Amino acid sequence: MGLGLLGALAIASVLSPDPRGRGTHEQLGLPPCTLTVVAGLPCPACGMTTSWSLATHGRLADAARTHASGTLLALVALVVGLIAVIVAVQGKRLAWQPGETTLAIGGVALALLVVAEWIYRLAAR
Repeated sequence: MGLGLLGALAIASVLSPDPRGRGTHEQLGLPPCTLTVVAGLPCPACGMTTSWSLATHGRLADAARTHASGTLLALVALVVGLIAVIVAVQGKRLAWQPGETTLAIGGVALALLVVAEWIYRLAAR
């Protein structure tokens, strides 16, 4: 898990952040956002890859302006990824580990944050 999270950050670090604030994922051979192409609207994840790329280039303020939830997710991926690798290398469990309820609440909170940011972006158009 740790290598997967850190690997995603490593991939983001070699991408050039798209100056439009979205579309960076297209450098990976992925298609443009379907919702944007069809309806002219950003999807909840529009700008997330760009925010990860900006964050890995040390441009946290630009990353947060591009996609605040994505930036938070990139930081969480960094912390959790590093901890997971350290735990795997040491072969020891952490003294404290989040339970299922804590993980579920965190996941729902992050999803709600993404949706709230998306609604805000749609309203600001």
